[in-house]
Amino acid sequence: MTSTKLSPRLTIPRLENGDKLNRFEFEHRYSAMPDLKKAELIEGIVYMASPVRAKKHGKPHSRMMTWLGTYEAATPGVETLDNTTVRLDADNEPQPDAVLRLEQGGQSTVSDDDYIEGAPELIVEIAASSVSIDLHQKLNVYRRNGVQEYLVWRVENGELDWFRLNAGEYVKVAPNSEGIICSVVFPGLWLNRSALLAGDLAKVLDVLQQGLASQDHQDFVQDLASRQ
Repeated sequence: MTSTKLSPRLTIPRLENGDKLNRFEFEHRYSAMPDLKKAELIEGIVYMASPVRAKKHGKPHSRMMTWLGTYEAATPGVETLDNTTVRLDADNEPQPDAVLRLEQGGQSTVSDDDYIEGAPELIVEIAASSVSIDLHQKLNVYRRNGVQEYLVWRVENGELDWFRLNAGEYVKVAPNSEGIICSVVFPGLWLNRSALLAGDLAKVLDVLQQGLASQDHQDFVQDLASRQ
């Protein structure tokens, strides 16, 4: 009787903070850890999120999603996504806190395995412990890949930065004379920055409703309908 030699059982290495990987190996290891809630690949380095705090992340995140979700509800043809993986290039696969993208004719698509591929038009990051990454490594990655508008809410500092892509560089956008920042990519997406930072969600949504009632937003909705 001949014996059959069994091959040693192969194991997939765990993701660890600071691992240097390409996107394909990153996804391979990430998929083998179903209990892992959030890990990102930024410039070929793995970053794993710390536990999420209520006031420093959970609440600001909720307010931001309410603002974006209200815009989506009034704007057929755009899509708001929460903590969704984005495949940007061979060394970068972030998982932004929030995304707003065009469903048709935009820069990104949804893959057959249900990930975003390409640069969404707008990305939001809620930055508490991650401020350095969000304002440096991620900012450069998003700029290089063509994310048109990038918002960073620096919770610890009580600040919100709105960047707009202009000739390949990010330019910080200041509020207008009424304290409102208006998106260029998504007409009618108006944000009262001071109200948001003060926690006045009712005023944030009231100003957004003014944007949704604008002629620019109505024209945008018609344009999106023509793409269907």
